[in-house]
Amino acid sequence: MRTKTLKKNKINVITLGCSKNVYDSEVLMGQLKASGKDVVHEQDGNVVVINTCGFINNAKEESVNTILDYMQKKEDGEVDKVFVTGCLSERYKPDLQKEIPNVDQYFGTTELPQLLKALGADYKHELIGERLTTTPKNYAYLKIAEGCDRPCSFCAIPLMRGKHKSTPIENLVIEAEKLAANGVKELILIAQDLTYYGLDIYKKRNLAELLEALVKVEGVEWIRMHYAFPTGFPLDVLDVMKREPKICNYLDIPLQHISDKILKSMRRGTNQAKTTKLLTQFREAVPEMTIRTTLIVGYPGESEEDYQTLKAWVEAMRFERLGCFTYSHEENTHAFNLEDDVPEDVKLARANEIMEIQSQISWELNQAKIGETFKVVIDRKEGSYFIGRTEFDSPDVDNEVLIDATKIYLKTGDFANVKVTEAADFDLYAEVVL
Repeated sequence: MRTKTLKKNKINVITLGCSKNVYDSEVLMGQLKASGKDVVHEQDGNVVVINTCGFINNAKEESVNTILDYMQKKEDGEVDKVFVTGCLSERYKPDLQKEIPNVDQYFGTTELPQLLKALGADYKHELIGERLTTTPKNYAYLKIAEGCDRPCSFCAIPLMRGKHKSTPIENLVIEAEKLAANGVKELILIAQDLTYYGLDIYKKRNLAELLEALVKVEGVEWIRMHYAFPTGFPLDVLDVMKREPKICNYLDIPLQHISDKILKSMRRGTNQAKTTKLLTQFREAVPEMTIRTTLIVGYPGESEEDYQTLKAWVEAMRFERLGCFTYSHEENTHAFNLEDDVPEDVKLARANEIMEIQSQISWELNQAKIGETFKVVIDRKEGSYFIGRTEFDSPDVDNEVLIDATKIYLKTGDFANVKVTEAADFDLYAEVVL
């Protein structure tokens, strides 16, 4: 009598939220592959792992809806098991277990070994830098630290990610070398706070030294920095940026607001004068630097005067890249004790007005690029265009360069010199300079 063939589990990892979650999913997948597991990212699989986000209301809602979708699929027999991990699970595990009890198991952000065990795999400590990357082959995220020690009033990240913990330079170099060996040409450094890097293990801010080590990795052509906190920013980083051609002239520095009253309530440890001075230092040290920032409008107590102060400052500073978000009232944060007193329609109107101002600034800055030549990396082909980026643009959030695919052939990961022929609010059109 023939025995019934046992169904082989295929594990489907679904990633929600930010680039830190992308990185965590890639590490999870690398561990599963090392244990001989069949693992895919956001494809069909009978075992599902949902890596959730719990940062703000919209992200929480998306995470909950995704869990509910897969619970329905489990009920319909389309999947066998559903596991939930990540920030939402870390923050709200008891609530989730009560509200959605049919999930096979919930895991927090620090419970990778336990999650692997539930999936029939062993956690392998020796796998430094072993990941299954999910980004286009030419770039990858490199998480240099976990957690955050900052006391920002509106932010729940320390509740979900814990205290700041830097990864040693030698481990990051090993990881970068493995990524480069797999064809990665651009490293995007991420953390909850790059500025704090090294304070816990080297007793000093050591981002510049890390950059000096990473530029020596063969095959890596661009190194980009995301999420640097303004207070205490190590200015020696600017010297390395200026000296080393591999360091992109780009910095993502979330500033959140500029009204002194709001900054104090946000517990940001800075004020308008200090922030403006820091940005002036950036531009004096590296005049060609692109600065990306994010702002929050509608924070508790934000008056019309506070908003007008912010608006005037955005107009004056002319940031190359900017995103604006409405305040989200988060449980267990310091600001949750304040009254969420700015009406939702006012929050949205303020965010839209800031983005309209930024759109005009971006259009004007882009017009000045017509006729100029830039080095771009090709990320993908879309329709009849190859889509590329300059060193001044990060994937998914910044401007793109569109190149007519009917006139020339380019491969993903190729670098090319292009001349800008046309410019829109946020995108450039260009032709390759041979």
